[in-house]
Amino acid sequence: MDTQTPQDLRNILQAMKNAQLAAGPASLELRRDRLLRSVRLIQENHQALADAISADFAHRSQYQTLLVDMITTIKGLQHAAEHLGEWMRPEVVDAGAPGIQARIEQQPLGVVGIISPWNFPINLAFGPLAGVFAAGNTAMLKPSELTPRTSDLLAELVAHYFAPHELVVVQGDADIGRAFSALPFDHLVFTGSTAVGKHVMRAAAENLVPVTLELGGKSPVLIDDDADLDSAIARTLTIKAFNAGQICLSPDYLLLTPRHRAGLLEAARSFVASSYRSFQENPDYSAIISPQHFARLQGLLVDARAKGATVISLAAAGEADADPIGRKMAPHLVLDATDDMAIMQEEIFGPLLPVMRIPGFDAALQYINAHPRPLAAYYFGHEQQKQQAFSQLTTSGAVVINDVMTHAAIDNLPFGGVGASGMGAYHGIHGFKRFSHAKAVVVQSEDGASNLRLRAPHQDGLVAVKAFLQTV
Repeated sequence: MDTQTPQDLRNILQAMKNAQLAAGPASLELRRDRLLRSVRLIQENHQALADAISADFAHRSQYQTLLVDMITTIKGLQHAAEHLGEWMRPEVVDAGAPGIQARIEQQPLGVVGIISPWNFPINLAFGPLAGVFAAGNTAMLKPSELTPRTSDLLAELVAHYFAPHELVVVQGDADIGRAFSALPFDHLVFTGSTAVGKHVMRAAAENLVPVTLELGGKSPVLIDDDADLDSAIARTLTIKAFNAGQICLSPDYLLLTPRHRAGLLEAARSFVASSYRSFQENPDYSAIISPQHFARLQGLLVDARAKGATVISLAAAGEADADPIGRKMAPHLVLDATDDMAIMQEEIFGPLLPVMRIPGFDAALQYINAHPRPLAAYYFGHEQQKQQAFSQLTTSGAVVINDVMTHAAIDNLPFGGVGASGMGAYHGIHGFKRFSHAKAVVVQSEDGASNLRLRAPHQDGLVAVKAFLQTV
């Protein structure tokens, strides 16, 4: 890994801005070519990338990597390439006056900075890039220092598939990350924690750089009285176990009504028995990214027990609940969680699921609304009126009914948070618009009527405007 200084970063950015100004707006053909080169980079090197990611994790499920980091990302890039022609067409609007032409043109912003996280290092780098390239921009990418092998390989591959004025990978620790977020980009995308997101936004504000922040937060699951408990628990734990819960959209706590309390453990153990059977030696189950994150998760369990929670490991009989050497941790239920526990005060990002007692639907809505707005909210129940109420009466980046995280793979939907879970959204056309400037373009009529009405003297016009105001 080459060491880059803050001055190096400024020089790279300025060179990219100069190149873009000299070249002019990217054509449809060039934008599509950049999108398809991104596809080729991932497709032609998918195994090497998967191996690097697994090495960074100590172990990462190859299926999960190939599905989310490779296939889902490729489909998003291909979707943008396929629809780019229609997205780029100017939108003709009514000018409200005869003879005047008015339209909206989507103009590239310039050079976009992307700070991508470690949990899905390809998807969360090239996911935003789909919109960035589609909009005609170029980009500087700062991947996480927690996945050094993946970042090294990504830097090598990007240099092979892209010219330095199109896409550059910047590597370094937290100090380089801080310098990166302070650069005068034309837009900055950050995916990570709410705490770090505040620092990123503060640094970007010094240069009035607009930001897109995807921050996660605590995404709730409500299992209502009429839900099928076995199905709801299976679908919830599917995502809680996927990547060992290290997903911004992972369920962060479960609200359970009285009807389902007695059946919770049986439903959870039934899911585990049918899907994993074991965790420590299972190639389908991923490790925790670092010793520090492993220790943090263990600390959350210690704190919860000390404050009255009952912690239930879902490991198989005779299997270790957690292994600090291999950094694998079985899913755990934390029963009777309360707000004074650390596990309910921060995003978990691991295979721990707090379960809170809630008397019913209305109390669940009150609880969700009394806390910071999550990236997603999940409701299990079949009554249509309650489904609609859950969607309309809570505020979150997305709502999914009777499933978890499904929306993230639908390219026609915006992906992003609100409030503490972020700002701005991308995916599909929403990414194209996020990384474009909607420029108003007006062509005056031959007689210049709208201009002439502003000229002095105004005596005749005064009579007309007074008459109009009398009729409104």
